[in-house]
Amino acid sequence: MIELLNGFVVELRNAGLPVSLTENLDAMEAVQHIPIEDREAFKYALGATLIKNNAHWRAFETVFEVYFSLRGPEYRISDDEDADVDEMWREMQEQMRQGEGKGSAGGSMDDLTPEEIAHMLMRALLDGDQAMTRAMAKQSVQRFAGMEPGRPVGGTYYLYRTLRNLDLDSMLEKLMEATREQAGGELTPLEERLEREEYEDRIEKFKAEIEAEIRRRLVADRGAEAMAKTLRKPLPEDVEFMHASRDEMQSLKKALYPLTRKLAARLARKRRHGRKGPLDFRNTVRHSLSYGGVPAEPKFKYPRPAKPELMVVADISGSVAAFARFTLMLVYAIQGQFSKVRSFVFIDGLDEVTEYFKSTEDIAEAIHRVNTEADVVWVDGHSDYGHAFEVFWERYGKDVGPKTTVLLLGDARNNYHASQSWVVKEMDAKARHVYWLNPEPKSYWNTGDSIVGEYANHTDGVYECRNLRQLEAFVEKLA
Repeated sequence: MIELLNGFVVELRNAGLPVSLTENLDAMEAVQHIPIEDREAFKYALGATLIKNNAHWRAFETVFEVYFSLRGPEYRISDDEDADVDEMWREMQEQMRQGEGKGSAGGSMDDLTPEEIAHMLMRALLDGDQAMTRAMAKQSVQRFAGMEPGRPVGGTYYLYRTLRNLDLDSMLEKLMEATREQAGGELTPLEERLEREEYEDRIEKFKAEIEAEIRRRLVADRGAEAMAKTLRKPLPEDVEFMHASRDEMQSLKKALYPLTRKLAARLARKRRHGRKGPLDFRNTVRHSLSYGGVPAEPKFKYPRPAKPELMVVADISGSVAAFARFTLMLVYAIQGQFSKVRSFVFIDGLDEVTEYFKSTEDIAEAIHRVNTEADVVWVDGHSDYGHAFEVFWERYGKDVGPKTTVLLLGDARNNYHASQSWVVKEMDAKARHVYWLNPEPKSYWNTGDSIVGEYANHTDGVYECRNLRQLEAFVEKLA
């Protein structure tokens, strides 16, 4: 058990979860006080001691389901479940003979056609029979997944094959129709909504049972370590903005709000307890009187750093749009740490969007307006950093001063237009700081039509910001 727990903790760390030695010891202590045969209690005991962030739960759960998967040579319906299924099948055959004149006496689950399996599944979902649902999940994987020992195919492929044969997309409407028939008429709007939500939940649980069954079979075939590597997914803060799927985007949004609260508190504390300033000579001499004129307790002037003004100039074209969106959301969520925040977006034209954020407290709504209402196309809607920067300097250059920090966001892929890097040089001469955030990996910089190096010569730094973790580190430095 100790070796298994150690392997489990190592895999959590490989997945990016911060598990310390103390937490590892806490987990080992916790499992001594729960029944090991209670899988759910065991799972939540480990989760309570090893996980500190709710956003990490999904990654923890995936690793747990692999390392502590139900293992063994028999991945079939148990005897009790076989009896339940066969009894239900015999009842259905009798009903079919009496009602539609179909069906044949005898037979087992292995003899069922896909249509008959779908009919049994519908009955199980309609009745909310969890034992039957689990049995149908096992039978569906066995019949439709086409799993073969040693075959190098991922679980997603097997899941797709299984669900395709079950046609769950039309199952919800069939369930609703059967419910209406049982009720003897139309349902009220409230009843309709409640029944629909209940059936949606049952279908999702059935899909989860299928995933779990596929995972158990793969673990038995390939081993826990190999499957953990295959199923490993990045944490929300490590998901790359430019390659995030729709589900990962939702995880990023959920992770962003607690991150902003933590970051704002950290920045405020950093300002309050800043480093000591220069020696306060008069105050030191005054306090030395209590020591007979000996300056035993030096006094210092504590700096009161002014909050910086911030100007964000963001490319919102193509794949960098997601990066710009999350950066703007993060900046405006902690705007209390800045004296003023102004935002500008561009593709080949440039527009100020500061008012979009001032007119609403919902940052997501402001971002939607940025994407739909901002006037950012000048000619053909392809990125032209040079022209956008020229427009910015012509219209707003006078507003850049010694208290201003200019934040430039984009991959600097300029479609071979003129760079007009002199604008960035002018910004750097007038502003307090000029930083560039690039969502591409450093190995991609200055390749193809990327000219980030040309702009970098006139900035205080170019930073790789591919995910929330890197963006958080930069914003903490910025404020």
